[in-house]
Amino acid sequence: MPRLTSSPPRIRFFFPFFSYIPCVVFILCFLSHAAESQIQDQELQVLSKLRQSWQDPSSLDHWVASNSSSLCAWPEIKCQEGSITELNLVNLNINYSIPPFICDLKNMTKLDLSYNNIPGEFPTVLYNCSKLVYLDLSQNYFEGPIPSDIDRMADLQVLILAANSFSFDVPVSIARLQRLRILHLYQSEYNGTYPEEIFGLSNLEELRLEYNKKFVPSQLPQNFTALKKLRFFSMPQTNLFGRIPKTVSDMEALEHLDLGMNPLTGEIPGSIFALRNLRELYVYKTNVSGSIPQAVSAANLSVIDLSFNNLTGNIPEVFGQLKNLYCLNLEFNQLSGGIPEGIPSLPALSDIRLSNNNLSGTIPPDFGKFSPLRRFEVAFNNLTGAFPEQLCHGGTLFGLAAMDNNLSGKLPESLGNCSTLSQVMLHNNGFTGNVPGGLWMSRNLMALLLSGNGLTGELPKELSPNLNRIEMSNNKFFGKIPSTVSSWRNLVVFDASNNLLSGTVPAELTVLPSLTTLLLGQNKLSGNLPTDIISWKSLTTLDLSHNKISGPIPSKIGLLPVLMQLDLSDNQLSGLIPPEFGQLNLDRLNVSFNRLRGPIPAKFENAAYDTSFLNNAGLCASNSFMRINVCNAQSQRSSKTNLTLIVILAIAAAICVLLVVLFTIRASRKNRDCFDSTLKLTSFQSLNFTESNILSGLKEHNVIGSGGSGKVYRIMVNPSGDAVAVKRISNNQKLDEELEKQFVAEAEILGNIKHRHIVKLLCCISCENSKLLVYEYMENSSLDQWLHKKKRSSRIPGVTNNMILDWTKRLQIALGAAKGLCYMHNDCSSPIIHRDVKSSNILLDSEFNAKIADFGLARMLAKPGEAVTMSAVAGSHGYLAPEYAHTTRANEKIDVYSFGVVLLELTTGRKANDGKEGMGLADWTCCHIQHGKPISDAIDEEIKDSSYLDEIINVFKLGIFCTATRPSMRPAMKEVVQMLLRCSDPLHNVEKKLQHSLDASPLLGNSKNKEMPRSDFHVLECNTGIVSTGTVAEG
Repeated sequence: MPRLTSSPPRIRFFFPFFSYIPCVVFILCFLSHAAESQIQDQELQVLSKLRQSWQDPSSLDHWVASNSSSLCAWPEIKCQEGSITELNLVNLNINYSIPPFICDLKNMTKLDLSYNNIPGEFPTVLYNCSKLVYLDLSQNYFEGPIPSDIDRMADLQVLILAANSFSFDVPVSIARLQRLRILHLYQSEYNGTYPEEIFGLSNLEELRLEYNKKFVPSQLPQNFTALKKLRFFSMPQTNLFGRIPKTVSDMEALEHLDLGMNPLTGEIPGSIFALRNLRELYVYKTNVSGSIPQAVSAANLSVIDLSFNNLTGNIPEVFGQLKNLYCLNLEFNQLSGGIPEGIPSLPALSDIRLSNNNLSGTIPPDFGKFSPLRRFEVAFNNLTGAFPEQLCHGGTLFGLAAMDNNLSGKLPESLGNCSTLSQVMLHNNGFTGNVPGGLWMSRNLMALLLSGNGLTGELPKELSPNLNRIEMSNNKFFGKIPSTVSSWRNLVVFDASNNLLSGTVPAELTVLPSLTTLLLGQNKLSGNLPTDIISWKSLTTLDLSHNKISGPIPSKIGLLPVLMQLDLSDNQLSGLIPPEFGQLNLDRLNVSFNRLRGPIPAKFENAAYDTSFLNNAGLCASNSFMRINVCNAQSQRSSKTNLTLIVILAIAAAICVLLVVLFTIRASRKNRDCFDSTLKLTSFQSLNFTESNILSGLKEHNVIGSGGSGKVYRIMVNPSGDAVAVKRISNNQKLDEELEKQFVAEAEILGNIKHRHIVKLLCCISCENSKLLVYEYMENSSLDQWLHKKKRSSRIPGVTNNMILDWTKRLQIALGAAKGLCYMHNDCSSPIIHRDVKSSNILLDSEFNAKIADFGLARMLAKPGEAVTMSAVAGSHGYLAPEYAHTTRANEKIDVYSFGVVLLELTTGRKANDGKEGMGLADWTCCHIQHGKPISDAIDEEIKDSSYLDEIINVFKLGIFCTATRPSMRPAMKEVVQMLLRCSDPLHNVEKKLQHSLDASPLLGNSKNKEMPRSDFHVLECNTGIVSTGTVAEG
């Protein structure tokens, strides 16, 4: 029988222990779960308190749970092991400060509060978040200095404080955060320096300091190339000067380099193009010169933007070997030679911009054949030959601009099959033949500009439904205007002047509801005009001059509600001028060289229309200065005229006597400026006051304003309470005779301007040391007072505290001021440039009608040859167009820029500047859009009424158009008026669509970096950067 053996002693010893293992595991799991549940309960309480402290924003309505286990599933939260590690509260409309108990989330490593409205100083309560490695507070309203002890957050690897209002210096303590990999400090209000020690952060991979234009001017520090791991380096508009160091080639990891919009000088070092990892290079809007380096080993380059510089020489042939290049922007330089043949073969090429250079030769024919082109711009060069046939081969071409070259031949038929085209600008070339039939019908086409060529053919019977602008003047188009023109429903501008069009003006043309500009002058049109004008409610400009149109002028023209310019001259029109013309408010009228008869409407019997009725033998006026026959009633009025002359002479004699008395009195007074000088008065209107009325009112208690050139007085001139505004221009030294002559000449020009939106200059009074300009008094002061000083005590009668301008009044003011500027630019005998358009120079009468004031004055004050002084005086900080501020070159586009700033003031309620050398309103607006904030967030709270919001946003967009950096991108004031009219016309408020200004190159899309587009210098261009149309249109 086998013998039974017992278990070894060691086994017997451990057997009881093994039996307890399940229990131990259960207990540990239970304790772990209990601890995890306890942590989640605590964290749920923190989140609940956080929501309450932020006044329960609707964006966090889902932060409600019956048990804490669900919080890790909320979209703003990420957890590890049941505990919150990341809190992503982006764009949730948080308007309150960060509470200290947020750091009770003990395991939180990432906190992202970007794109909110959080106010206050930097939240030092976050120092208690001991595990924080990622902090993003960008796009908020933080202000004040970054604290000097920020290095207490020693574990930070990512610090993003961009797009706030932090000020003062960037503290050196940031450079002690040795673990930083990403540092974003762009677009704030720093008005000091940044520490060079930042460039010693050896782990740094991204450094963004851009759009800090208040930084103290500095050169790139010598050690900035020591950042061996840096991939993304961006410092545009940071007041960098000097040369780009050649040692930039030491930054071997660099992929993105942006030094644009700085006053850099010297040449672009060839070492930049030796960076083998470089993908995006932006050195635009600087003062670099010389040629572009010809050797390029950075084979990965996808974006090259060297636009707006002083570069010379040829485009490097090696650019044609960059297989990844999709955007090449070299516009606005002085490059010469031809376009390299290899560039059209680049497979990724999408945007090519070579406009405004001195390029010559032909355009390589293969453009578009090997790559999906979206933008093709070669405007304003000396290019010759035929146009490429295959630009739209890839089916993506959106914008095409080749105007102002010497191109010839026929337009490619392939353009007629390009359904993606939005804008075609081929004007001022030598193209001949017909327009490709399909081009008229391209479904996305919005603008077709073909003027100044030798094109021929008849007008199409149908147009693209989106086409709103056709400019085809100065060509050889012939035939009749088709009756199907009534289907061109969205047409806004139609310019077919100086062609060979014949037949009558069809009645169907009058049904187009959106038409604002119709130019058919210098054709062969004949017959009568349509008697029934059906739907020209938006028409502002009508030109049918130099045709063979006969018959009477339709009375319905006199009922067009917003017509401002009418030219029917050089036709065969007959009959009377319709009495309905008296209802028109025209800035320009010309019916000369016709066969009209009868009296002209009384409204037009003034000097502003003295050339409007010439060479109509049968027309007459009631006075002789109209340069046409005087009507039969002349004899009855002769005695009145003689009496008027006698009265005027008597008044003049009395004035002379008063002058003598006045000088006697003034010679005995020490406080008179014109001591021992001769007083001169030049009147421009019929006056109901004398010099003594004015001089006696020059007292301190009558001062209502002052500026660099003198004081402004409100003076009562008679017992009935009539008042005038008197601007007193003083000088400590005697004004030289030449300056005095210039002053009088300029004053006479201003005095002869008669327009309802320009302040009347009644007279000027001058002596050796002082000059007085006497204007009509404006009861409601200036727009500046109403927008920006309404909460202050006011010395201006009629303006009380806390007064608000509603939107309808603001739009009325904008339209009136625009009309005044439009008249100055286009309808004066010599165009007048204001040079100092701003809200304080837009005055308001008792009905809030706007009137432009103080124009031309700065030029009068400048002595001959002092261009710098003129630049300094003629303009105000925040309103100055960039090209005028830097070059003193002036044309009407500097007024457009300044007016754009006024539009932004009207829509945002913000001042044009902050009173420092900082970011102006135009810059702020562009930055607001660039970083994705809704336009509605920028609108003044006082007018943010849902019933007008679309209209306000449209005017806001117009302000951005007007403040484009490039003058050629800004609309003319005529177009600005038309756009504002479409907003103010109640019949069209339902549309509320802003018609784009298309005077220059077409829109270009965003660059690859969506947050900060840099390369889009088209249409919506700003001092701080570029805003794409797509972004703005989203509102």
